[in-house]
Amino acid sequence: MTAHDDRKEFEENKSRQSIALGKDQEAFRQSTDLLTKLDEYDYSYLWSWMGVPIIQMPADIMATQEVIWATKPDVIIETGVARGGSVIFMASLLEVMGQGQVIGVDIDIRKHNRQAIEEHPMSKRITLIEGGSADEDIVKKVEALIPEGARVMVVLDSDHSRDHVLAECRAYGRLVTEGCYLVVADTLVGHLDEENAPKKRSKIWYKGDEPLSALNDYMSECDRFEVDEELNGKLVLSSSPGGYLRCIRP
Repeated sequence: MTAHDDRKEFEENKSRQSIALGKDQEAFRQSTDLLTKLDEYDYSYLWSWMGVPIIQMPADIMATQEVIWATKPDVIIETGVARGGSVIFMASLLEVMGQGQVIGVDIDIRKHNRQAIEEHPMSKRITLIEGGSADEDIVKKVEALIPEGARVMVVLDSDHSRDHVLAECRAYGRLVTEGCYLVVADTLVGHLDEENAPKKRSKIWYKGDEPLSALNDYMSECDRFEVDEELNGKLVLSSSPGGYLRCIRP
């Protein structure tokens, strides 16, 4: 007896539940309370990808993986390299798909972090650029590395101040191609009051001067993106709820 092929129903239920979860304010409140508690233990710093620290929440890693697999970008630009795990993570997905390049941009790529990236097996799919991510000359260097006709995705995860993120959105949002994603990281800070804002950071951002404020301002001036309701609905226990934007126009 042949089993019923329930893949369509499975995906439809997943979509419904994701959207419903995104509307559950009590679940989101409980999630932010838990993340505030977990921050006492440096929770986002506890993970690695292929041997290199990846300073991300597991939910965001999964969401980014879903986006990359579904859209298959040729170029992924990430601002904010840190210890390198994130660029290696994205490069490893491109390697599995047999295509693409990750461009990592950071104002300060420290020698030991650069060494960890350049000696990694995934380095063949990574290009590092050191400099201010929103500086005109750095943006031009990034643009020069994008092949004509390439599908482009952008992840913004560097300085999280409102003005800097908005400048990055304006500089890199226009490079994102239709159907691909602009990811604005650490939007969670915009949902937290000053008491609960993450404190164990080299810089501390508070509501109003953080990525969510920049995202909202950018969305008010640009009509090329929409918030992916289904994907973002799943992003409880995430540092970037509402931060996954799908490009809907050329």
